[in-house]
Amino acid sequence: MDQRSAEPDPGTGSSPVTLYGEFTAIGTRKVRCAVNLTEKELIVQRLPLAPVGRNKVVLSLKDCVGCRAYREDGGGEPAAYLSAYFYPLKRRWLSSGVSRQRAEHRFRLTALQDPGANLEEAEKWARTVRERSGRQQYLRDGLMLWELSHPCRMMLLVNPQSGKGQALTLYNNHIQPMLNEAGVPHTLVITERQNHARELVREADLSQWNAVVIMSGDGLLYEVINGLLERADWEEAIQTPLGFLPGGSGNALAASIHHYSGASPVFGEELLISCGFLLCKGLLSRMDLVSVQLSSGPRLFSFLSLAWGFVADVDIESEKYRHVGAARFTVGTLVRLASLRIYKGKLAYLPASKDCNTEGGLRNNMTKHCNNQAPSLSPASLLLRRQSRDSPCQNTLHNSCHSNNSLKVRRAESTPPRSATKGLPSPPDSWLLPLDQPLPSDWVVVQEEDFVLMLAMYQSHLAEDLMAAPNATLDDGVIHLTYVTAGISRSALLRLFLAMEKGTHLTSNCPHLVHTEVQALRLEPYTPKGIITVDGEVVEYGPMQAEVHRGLARLITG
Repeated sequence: MDQRSAEPDPGTGSSPVTLYGEFTAIGTRKVRCAVNLTEKELIVQRLPLAPVGRNKVVLSLKDCVGCRAYREDGGGEPAAYLSAYFYPLKRRWLSSGVSRQRAEHRFRLTALQDPGANLEEAEKWARTVRERSGRQQYLRDGLMLWELSHPCRMMLLVNPQSGKGQALTLYNNHIQPMLNEAGVPHTLVITERQNHARELVREADLSQWNAVVIMSGDGLLYEVINGLLERADWEEAIQTPLGFLPGGSGNALAASIHHYSGASPVFGEELLISCGFLLCKGLLSRMDLVSVQLSSGPRLFSFLSLAWGFVADVDIESEKYRHVGAARFTVGTLVRLASLRIYKGKLAYLPASKDCNTEGGLRNNMTKHCNNQAPSLSPASLLLRRQSRDSPCQNTLHNSCHSNNSLKVRRAESTPPRSATKGLPSPPDSWLLPLDQPLPSDWVVVQEEDFVLMLAMYQSHLAEDLMAAPNATLDDGVIHLTYVTAGISRSALLRLFLAMEKGTHLTSNCPHLVHTEVQALRLEPYTPKGIITVDGEVVEYGPMQAEVHRGLARLITG
């Protein structure tokens, strides 16, 4: 078996070839191939060598999740085998666009008569493929990423009742094989009741796992985050890397993670495969959490959204259509449009400061690998960062009549007010006074008191097909607040939601739509009965307020 180092690819003259071998490719038929492994690609070309571009496959190591070497039982032959697992973006068969599709490449090594030597050579190739796949550079706008340690032991929580009740089947068909290919050991935990996951992570010995992964709808992650923050060691517990796989109806966070990766939109099982691929790549990002205070009961923490009015009603009233999956929200929207309601209340907010993206050197103080060790600066785990932002994060988008919509009092002080959560466990709030106290003078009070909806977002997507906050990123340190005032027609509201599918609703000319970026907000409903949701979960109806905590959690984003 031949091996070369630092020679140009004879076909392109570009990336240096560091490993070369001639193997038998195992597929629909056995074909003798020349295999070149560069720093970025695995190049397979049929022998005898054909003209450049023919019978040649170039596989990007960015798309590789794992590689293994093995011998097959029985037969007594000295051959060893090499299997590499890729999930490249490919065009769909029956529709436009691209999605990640599994491709396994198997090779048979028989250059030597010694079975042990053949296996040793195959293991060298497998090890090198894994190392070079892990060295691929990742840089996303506004995000800092670093690798999980390998192997990374995961606790995987599956809610078998979420969505259409198919989460466990999807795990067996897609996720379990993918994690095995990536060499990721995991413990499967099937949740049995509401708040089971919350209780489990609140009491669990988290040192057994390097990450906690949720496969369900968004509600199960809500349980996990609040369970972690209810622990006595919450400061350490909330640094546990979290992963998310879509298994419910809305799958908003999964759609957001996919969107942040820069890929074109996908849905259903294609979204699951994309998120599974990103999970296997094992790169981390900071994620904002939002503290939510209600008039009674303990403080809550949210990772996705806070809703009042039309959106909250649709979310909860559409539960009866859960059997149709994500289409439940479409049905619920049409039903609620037929009897459009007005919601009376008082809304106020603290605008996001212009320096909210550079506060406190947060981006230089990233927490650690999933094994709680400081991140290495080796090539396999370089810390990547964007140099700077081009514009401040204060960005209020409004339409023609917004100039008279709100009253802003002159900012009287630059220091945060006394926190309403001083002395409580979990991170204290900086900008929230007790709900029974007047607002600070630097808050904006919306003059209108008749609303159709209020939606506070901290991720890009509200559902798989609804990009409610197209400018949101995981750790931008702001709440993306949108509200629609009374007077909007049914047809105009429907057009807004149709535009939300592509995130273009914020550029509409609707005078009733207002969008702004805030650090905190307070809502005081006047309507005696109604629904408020946090991450799609119903909470106590009444006065409430919320504040963003920048980069508090860590999310596996690939």
